[in-house]
Amino acid sequence: MYQLLQPKISGYELIDSGNFEKLERFGDYILARPEPQAVWDKSLSEDEWQKRASAIFRKTKGKDQLSPDERGEWHNLKKMPEKWYMNYEQVGRKYKFKLSLSSFKHVGIFPEQAENWQYIEAKLQKIGVPAPKVLNLFAYTGGASIVAKGNGADVTHVDSIKQTISWARENMEISQLTDIRWVVEDALKFVKREVKRGKKYNGIILDPPAYGRGPDGEKWILEEGINELIKGCLQLIDDKNFFFILNLYSMGFSAVIAETIIKQNYPSITNAEMGELVLQDSFQKRLPLGVFYRFASF
Repeated sequence: MYQLLQPKISGYELIDSGNFEKLERFGDYILARPEPQAVWDKSLSEDEWQKRASAIFRKTKGKDQLSPDERGEWHNLKKMPEKWYMNYEQVGRKYKFKLSLSSFKHVGIFPEQAENWQYIEAKLQKIGVPAPKVLNLFAYTGGASIVAKGNGADVTHVDSIKQTISWARENMEISQLTDIRWVVEDALKFVKREVKRGKKYNGIILDPPAYGRGPDGEKWILEEGINELIKGCLQLIDDKNFFFILNLYSMGFSAVIAETIIKQNYPSITNAEMGELVLQDSFQKRLPLGVFYRFASF
């Protein structure tokens, strides 16, 4: 069944969206940044956006809306710290994330992923395996890794950028957690090696970007590498107790593509869910922020 999932995360609010931008509150600060799927009109005036925003991100001059290079710079309209923190609570467990204004418009958290964090928690509470092994690929600043660790998992966190892993480690520490395994490596290389070693995981979280680079300059293009990557990941699934989450952010990629690749290589799927992750602004406009396909043994 195809689903539209709308997570709610304390400390975050999508205030308005439109004209290829979104206006969001992260904790105490309001940010305006590009959003290529917000093709409709803004509900608030440009003046109101300017009044509310603590900072606005502008793409590097000459880059078009769909360019894979999303570099740009933030323009502070009000005094903002270099970094700030946002709390997140899930079923009594408290987590904390560091936020910062990056040159790629990101701030260190993807609020729509709270829906998958809740799924991770629910599965780990029922999996019936002590210290279940969880692999998080393209793991960024570690939201999913931290939630998994907070629910007793033995977590391996893989990302190709050292600075991002340092950020994730800080999130682990300020959330008062320890002992996540950090791996700086190209995700596809890591998966191939784990397959050769015969490794198995109870949970696999796969969050590939449209474009990317490995630590040794390896080039990642989603449509060219996704089939091989998924096939490798499916070989790493535990034989009895497991869950699998795939997120796709690239425009033009649907959950049906994910479903087709996975079912071709793993036909005995049970308890599958697929659909879109969306956030709704205060004017009831729903903004799609990626598709997902996930399944579990229970």
